[in-house]
Amino acid sequence: MSAICIIDTTVFLEILNVPNKATLHKNIIQELETKIKNEEVLFMPMATIIETGNHIAQNGNGHQKRKAAEKFVEQINLAIEGKSPFTPIDFLTKQKLSSWLAEFPNLAMTGLGIGDVSIIKDWEFQCSLHLSRRVYIWTLDCHLQSYDRAARI
Repeated sequence: MSAICIIDTTVFLEILNVPNKATLHKNIIQELETKIKNEEVLFMPMATIIETGNHIAQNGNGHQKRKAAEKFVEQINLAIEGKSPFTPIDFLTKQKLSSWLAEFPNLAMTGLGIGDVSIIKDWEFQCSLHLSRRVYIWTLDCHLQSYDRAARI
């Protein structure tokens, strides 16, 4: 069975080739093509969407910013319409947010921001749903790379 891949902001910035943020665009695109060929499920967490939008708004000159923002909107709209290799993960419920916030002070002490916490929680949820599949976070951040659970038979 194909793997479940949760895309982190660091990777989505590379896919979109965001000015002043992307340095590995070609390599990441090659990896993306391999993941698509292998029929991996590519989930796009809300934190990744929001954080990527923030990075776009804060980087590049006016022309670069507009071009990146338009590409971002196009990719997210395609994902929403089911016409993209990416599948957005549902928005938060009040219950989920409350549970995450309860854990956040301790996690903040380890250097995890609330965006990373939400991506980790998405990973944990996908692990619980897909025991027989590998579930991992595709990231360039060292502190998220260990979230890779092998398929269980």
